[in-house]
Amino acid sequence: MVREQYTTATEGTQVERPENQAVYKIGIYGWRKRCLYLFVLLLLILLLVNLALTIWILRVMWFSPAGMGHLQVKQEGLRLEGDSEFLFPLYAKEIRSRVDSPLLLQSPQNVTLSARTVEGEVTGRLTAGPQMVEIQSQHFHINSRDGRPLFTVDEREAVVGADKLRVTGPEGALFEHSVETPLVRPDPFQDLRLESPTRSLSMDAPNGVRVRAPAGSGAALSQMDVVLHSSAGPLVLDAETVCLPRVAQGTQGPGSSQGLYEVCACADGRLYLAAAAAGTTCHENSGVCL
Repeated sequence: MVREQYTTATEGTQVERPENQAVYKIGIYGWRKRCLYLFVLLLLILLLVNLALTIWILRVMWFSPAGMGHLQVKQEGLRLEGDSEFLFPLYAKEIRSRVDSPLLLQSPQNVTLSARTVEGEVTGRLTAGPQMVEIQSQHFHINSRDGRPLFTVDEREAVVGADKLRVTGPEGALFEHSVETPLVRPDPFQDLRLESPTRSLSMDAPNGVRVRAPAGSGAALSQMDVVLHSSAGPLVLDAETVCLPRVAQGTQGPGSSQGLYEVCACADGRLYLAAAAAGTTCHENSGVCL
C-alpha cells in the first residue's frame, strides 16, 4: 500500500512540495501469508475431525436424552438392560430385577454384599464363595411371603418357625446342647433313634413325656443303668404281657414251685424271682439282696 499525502493551500500562497519520500507496504505477504492460510486450514480440518469423532462416539455408545446404551437414567434411579459387568465395587441402596426376570449375581471368585454405616463400618455382610456361603450379622431372619418368620438366628438361640423341620441326612442330626421341641418323629415306615454315644440322654417336660410306637416296637438300650423315676405318681407298665427275661433268681426256699415264680423286690429296688408257694417266699429267697 502506498501512503499518499495531500496538502491544501489558499489561493496566492506558494507551498513547497515535499520531496519524494519512501513507500511502505502494510500487510502479510509471501510465505507468511501462505503459512497463515495453511494453519487456518489445519485448524478447520481438526475441527471437522473432532466433530466427526464426537458424532461417532455418540452413535457407538448409544447416547440419548434418557441415558447411554443399556443404561437409562430415570427419576427413581438407574436402569440397566441385559448383562452388566462391574470391575470395581458397586454402591447402591437397592438392586432389583424386572418383574418378569430373576436377579442373577455372578463372579469367578466370590460375591460379597455389605451393609455399612455412614462412617463406613460394616454392620452386615453376605459372602458367597466357591467353598462356602458366609453371613456376618447380629441377627439372621428368613421370612415367608406373608412375613411369618421361618428361621431366626442370633447369638443366643436359633428358632425354626416352620411347621415341620425335616432332617434327611443318613446320619441324622447332631446337637451339642439341648433341643426344645414339642414333637420328634421320623418319616413313615422309618425308625426313630435318640442316642448319646458318650454322654447321657435326658428327656424332660413339665407336663409329661410320651413315647409311642403305634406301628412297631420301642426299645431303650444302655450300657449301664436305665432309670424310670416318678416323684409324685406311680410307674405303670400297662401291657398284655410284661417280660423280664434276665431277672435274678433268689435262693431256693422250702416247697415246690412247680415252675411258678413270684416277683420280689429288695430294699434297694432290685427285682428277683422266688419260687411260688401257698404263701410268699420272698423272705426265704432274699439272699440275692445281700
